[in-house]
Formats: sequence, C-alpha cells, structure tokens
Amino acid sequence: MNEVIHMAFGITITPWKLIGYLGVALFAGRWFVQMYYSRKYRRPVVPTVFWLMSISGSLLLLSYFIFGKNDSVGILSNLFPAGVAGYNLYLDLRHKRSRQDAEATSSG
Repeated sequence: MNEVIHMAFGITITPWKLIGYLGVALFAGRWFVQMYYSRKYRRPVVPTVFWLMSISGSLLLLSYFIFGKNDSVGILSNLFPAGVAGYNLYLDLRHKRSRQDAEATSSG
C-alpha cells in the first residue's frame, strides 16, 4: 500500500495517501453539507449525513495515520472526533425513531 502510484509537482501519491485524501474530503465536506441544509431550512440544521460523513472521514484518516503513516498525533486527533460523531449519530437515530413511534401512536 506504500508503493508510489504517481508523482507530480513534488507530491508522491500512494494508496494510503488516497485513503487519507478521501478522509479529508469527507471530513471537510461535511461542513458544506451542513451549510446546504441550514440554507435550505433557513435555520441551523445538522443532518444525519453530517454524522455519517464525520465517522467515515475520521475512520479513513485513522486508517491512514495508523497503517499508512504510523503517526500518533494524527491518530489522537482523529480518534476523539470519531467517538463523538458516533455518539451523536446514535442520539440522532434514537431521536428520529422515538419521534416516528410517537407519530405512529398518535395517528393510529
């Protein structure tokens, strides 16, 4: 996974770097998704996909820093956000499920 795929402008691309770049794109892109939903609903909104992108990006970056680079700073800086995003996703899904149950009870 550390073999060079491409070199351009002094940047060496390896499969692990592609995983890292994808993680960065997901982790950073979640803010654009959040901004889109907030503009759409004209209030601050954090959609479920935000948490999914957070977890995915963090796990990809963790993989890169654990297996590709072996960098403890990168590991620690992505381990905490992955845990927080996982907990928030759990709360989000639990809230949606309880709301659906309440709607089903009130309508039936």
